[in-house]
Amino acid sequence: MRDSFIIKGLYAITPDMADLKTLIQKTQLAIEGGAFMVQYRSKIHDRDAKMQQCAAILRLCRQYKIPCIVNDDVDMCRILEADGVHLGEKDDNIADVRRILGEDAIIGSSCYDQLNRAKQAQNEGASYVAFGAMFETLTKPNAPRATLELLREVKSQIQIPVVAIGGITMNNAHDVIETGIDAIAVINSLFEAKTIKETAETFSKMFH
Repeated sequence: MRDSFIIKGLYAITPDMADLKTLIQKTQLAIEGGAFMVQYRSKIHDRDAKMQQCAAILRLCRQYKIPCIVNDDVDMCRILEADGVHLGEKDDNIADVRRILGEDAIIGSSCYDQLNRAKQAQNEGASYVAFGAMFETLTKPNAPRATLELLREVKSQIQIPVVAIGGITMNNAHDVIETGIDAIAVINSLFEAKTIKETAETFSKMFH
């Protein structure tokens, strides 16, 4: 999948939601609005519930022929045969994960506000790097902040796709996209929107 797959546009990240039916409905609207990839991210502690949710999201993504990747959990990705994994600061080494999941896996790496971390991730074989939080975010209130200037610098020095994340809304997405980055990852302002599909469409159109 990796060769034919382009990281560009709106990258939907699921919110914490116990009710699977609602989660699926909302995710489907985001995909129909143009999200090119979905990351299953949940901080609920019940592993069986997470496996069930992730499997359902994966089935949905398969229907729409877009990739589904798992946040932080290499084992879950391997068991469910998801398309890849997104790794944070304390997660496994990218090269090790690549060996476990295979050459075609999509592996993302959180780089926060650190350009050197992105260079290292690129060297280790990451598929894309993510920077942020760009703005204040409810998901991670104490997250390090990345600047628009940093995004421009990253784009000039990194060859793999660059994703911006954290507090991105309809009002500020344009400024972020103008830096030349490849994608924006959105949770709250997408899944909390009254009209999820239209919101996804608007975010996606900003890239054209």
